[in-house]
Amino acid sequence: MTFIIQQTLLYAVPLMIVALAGVFAERSGIINLALEGIMIFGAFVGVLFVNSMQNLNVFLNAARMGNWLTLQGLELLAMLVAAIMGAVFSLLLSFASINLKADQTIGGTALNLMAPALVLFLVRILANQNTLQMKTGDAASWFMIKKSTFGIDKSVNLGFFGETFLNKVYLATYLCIILFIVLSVILYKTRFGLRLRSCGENPQAAASLGINVYHMRYAGTTISGALAGLGGFVYSLTTANCTANGDVAGFGFLALAVMIFGNWKPLNIAMASLLFGLFKCVAAAYSTIDINGDGVYMLAQLGISSHLYRMLPYLVTLVVLSFTSKKSRAPKAEGIPYDAGTR
Repeated sequence: MTFIIQQTLLYAVPLMIVALAGVFAERSGIINLALEGIMIFGAFVGVLFVNSMQNLNVFLNAARMGNWLTLQGLELLAMLVAAIMGAVFSLLLSFASINLKADQTIGGTALNLMAPALVLFLVRILANQNTLQMKTGDAASWFMIKKSTFGIDKSVNLGFFGETFLNKVYLATYLCIILFIVLSVILYKTRFGLRLRSCGENPQAAASLGINVYHMRYAGTTISGALAGLGGFVYSLTTANCTANGDVAGFGFLALAVMIFGNWKPLNIAMASLLFGLFKCVAAAYSTIDINGDGVYMLAQLGISSHLYRMLPYLVTLVVLSFTSKKSRAPKAEGIPYDAGTR
């Protein structure tokens, strides 16, 4: 059970933070279909930053100057850099959708096509291979919170709660959960959030009250890009062993499904993320999941094809959306270019 909960969180947290990214964009009136592409770009930038800082520390060690950056500090900086570059990348969508009034669906699709090609091109130049990774194997485990982080001996039993949530988990996981809660409060309990949401419902009415719709939509899309870039790096850190290869296994599109299933509401999105994260966990680790905990009855022994397990998250996505999409209520003005002369 500890293993299942930890793995579910690993998959659910990137989905949750990227789905919230979609909410910020669409609540401002911009359809951000480019979540997948921004995740890919954010993953690449984060891994490249970690790789570069690791090279610098190796150089400093060789020069006998010592390490100047701890692993936790490196993780935080990489998350920040990935978020910033994700926000910068999203400006392409903002400019096309807001200034040029281009079709937002086509703009997002174009970024989804451009991002993996751009990342693979840069990876080939920088690493002369198809995958960019950290210097040492299994490097992602370095960023885990372990018992030793709290000064506790490895042999000490922390109980179910301690072993599940305080041992072999990532600092990034908890930071993203805190960020999700803070941004949800900002979106629904602050003046800024109210103005942002009004621009996605009725921009003309918002403009009549003195709200700059262009600025609010830029803000919403930029926050969306930052969260998607952050989610991309967290995905690469927690589930891809800190590698970047121009692919995030469709997490951007799954996040869109989570957003729609959650009806653009943070609490619903969190629940939906845990559901999809559970099925993603089953798909990825079915061969090691013990049904009753005695090591005898393994999930892989049920005789079900491994391909079905891998398809499970996407099949569940299709089934869930087919039953819930009719009840979803999207922001009324999403996808509609704002024209100040229209009433």
